[in-house]
Amino acid sequence: MAKSNTDKELEKIYEELREMNDSTGRSTGRSEGDSLLSFFVGLLMLAGGLFMIFNNLTVTSSWGGSFFRIGSFNLPNGMVMLPIVIGIAMLFLMKRKVFGWTVIAIGIVIVLLSIMLSTQIHWRRTSAYIFIIMFGLTAAGAGLVLRELFRNRD
Repeated sequence: MAKSNTDKELEKIYEELREMNDSTGRSTGRSEGDSLLSFFVGLLMLAGGLFMIFNNLTVTSSWGGSFFRIGSFNLPNGMVMLPIVIGIAMLFLMKRKVFGWTVIAIGIVIVLLSIMLSTQIHWRRTSAYIFIIMFGLTAAGAGLVLRELFRNRD
């Protein structure tokens, strides 16, 4: 029986697809545009999931009260500012200004650490459906982005 035109066209397409396979049998038919689209869709999904997660967090701080607490050690907030004040005085009193700048830098680090250590993060109440969507979007987006970043480009 003679082959019809559609059978011949299908055979031709099948041969082209077989030629596109490399030696490992993987299809190399994905174009660069498909990879780029997959990467950006993954990036959008990752960003959307992270946005939803961060939108459900509440951040509060207790800094500015009468005491800053590290474990069981209470330190008045004015004492946290003391190294900065001492460093400024050292800038005017000493010939070698590097010591004053060092004390000021240490004071700034202490202030920033005291603010960060007094910060509390709370998770808002949400439904299981939204929870699954948030973390599902984040995981799927991260998977798409990582797949495209670490894909072999033979």
